[in-house]
Amino acid sequence: MPAKVLLLGAGELGKEITLACQELGHHVIAADHYEDAPAMQVADSWELCDLQDGEALTLIANKYQPDIIVPELEAVHQDCLKIFEKKGMQVVPSAKACEQTTNRKASRHLAAKVLKLRTPNYLYASTFDELIICVKRIGLPCMVKSLTSSSGKGQSLIKESTDIEIAWEAATAESGTNQQILVEQYIPFESEITLLSVTQKAGPTLFCPIIGHRQLRGDYQESWQPAAIKPEQLEEAREMAQKITWALGGAGVWGVEFFLTKDKVYFNEVSPRPHDTGLVTLAGTQNYNQFQLHARAIFGEPIEEIRLKQAGASAVILTEASGTTPEYRGLKEVQDIPYSSVHIFGKPSTRPYRRMGVALAYGDADGDIDKIRQRARDIAKAVKVK
Repeated sequence: MPAKVLLLGAGELGKEITLACQELGHHVIAADHYEDAPAMQVADSWELCDLQDGEALTLIANKYQPDIIVPELEAVHQDCLKIFEKKGMQVVPSAKACEQTTNRKASRHLAAKVLKLRTPNYLYASTFDELIICVKRIGLPCMVKSLTSSSGKGQSLIKESTDIEIAWEAATAESGTNQQILVEQYIPFESEITLLSVTQKAGPTLFCPIIGHRQLRGDYQESWQPAAIKPEQLEEAREMAQKITWALGGAGVWGVEFFLTKDKVYFNEVSPRPHDTGLVTLAGTQNYNQFQLHARAIFGEPIEEIRLKQAGASAVILTEASGTTPEYRGLKEVQDIPYSSVHIFGKPSTRPYRRMGVALAYGDADGDIDKIRQRARDIAKAVKVK
């Protein structure tokens, strides 16, 4: 019998989650705060809702009586998720996981203090004067991050003392009522990776081939799969990912981020949902893309193995200005480029640096990943959003 899935957040990741759930025969209701969001365009039903408004969320849950609730983003009323779970609705992956990963302080405590994972050194500051003291103790350069934001908002790299005030303003602007901020050691990493991890209702934790990614302004710009990693580092990353996903609990796909230095692996963050860097899996790099894996894990469908099919890369298509009714130029020019495709998300409006689509390129599993990455970047650059 088809299940009713309430999707909280209807962006580009939610759109792909919706399609993956529908492939398995289930009914999806997409909820978000703006009309014509990407997932709403493909969902069976949709609702406009401030996802941090507990009363509004409760009304929608009472209206549809969903079997499963799937948060697509962090900005969801966490107490509601706990109430829904107690009422017998399956929260993906779990209400505990959603709550703890929304707050960097809680997730960092779990990783560093409870599970003893290797993380950058860190301190917390509640005032500007405390921030100055923390920066001196951590040393320059260092990172400053708000505790509750995502997609790079509220993050700053402090290279010299003149950057401290700007970093404070950026972090506190995103912190809401929680004015405490994280001050973190900057790790001079050789690469950043995402290890997509799949926890199942029955069966072992599975891992996708390593995804490399590059960020700018704290947000993903490109990703590629497979990424280079030493065998001993891969083993350590998998051990860390398994520890933290088991501690948080539940079934689904997790995006676990790490920094790789020459000989060490540092845990960075974990997201209890498909990851933006995992959009590269839409290039057919795996036998199941990350959204299909998420859906199969949610519904308890068996996943025998995850195997690499081909190498792939993604590059984001961004906008430069705010506006409505976006127009895309250059699509005809790139549509005949071999071993590539373009995914337009269908967002109804633009703002500076908003992600509007992704260029995908692919090739043989043992092909030249640098050339594949360059092809994706070239395609993304050729597509203009006006």
